[in-house]
Amino acid sequence: MHYPEPISKLIDSFMKLPGIGPKTAVRLAFFVLDMREDDVLDFGRALVNAKRNLIYCSTCFHITDRDPCMICDNSSRDRTTICVVHDSKDVIAMEKMKDYQGMYHVLHGSISPIEGVGPEDIKIAELLQRLADDTVQEIILATDPNIEGEATAMYIARLLKPTGIKVTRIAHGLPVGGDLEYADEVTLSKALEGRREI
Repeated sequence: MHYPEPISKLIDSFMKLPGIGPKTAVRLAFFVLDMREDDVLDFGRALVNAKRNLIYCSTCFHITDRDPCMICDNSSRDRTTICVVHDSKDVIAMEKMKDYQGMYHVLHGSISPIEGVGPEDIKIAELLQRLADDTVQEIILATDPNIEGEATAMYIARLLKPTGIKVTRIAHGLPVGGDLEYADEVTLSKALEGRREI
């Protein structure tokens, strides 16, 4: 179907977002057209402000509006532990839990030879620089439980082995409330591998 150019451009813009296909993009475009002009302007300003005013913390590389970020600037956090994650969304998920009080390091990617992403393309060198002052006693590898996340975790663990810093990996397995019969083989294998005495 042929749309007027402004709608076509809006649809194309929505389709650039992850998980937005053609039908959803059309629905969103027409939803925006039905919005009040003030709301559309506020939405546009929010997009521009987020893009212009957010930066990455120079210490942990978490997204922030100030440097250092609130976590790195908080003197009550445990500086002996760093949790290594894939991206800023993972930091936010961990912070919602409220159990972890250590520091973070955001890699901004995972090692993926298929996609041409090597160790030099993510923030591994910056992680190693943070370990130079001997404050850190434990690195928690909290990368995703997929092939790329596992490869990244193994690479970092091998790099850190000679340093004597304790390197741990978050447990993977069955979710609380999940049914054993619906779990895939990899999840069951990880759950069995990560078993502990009770």
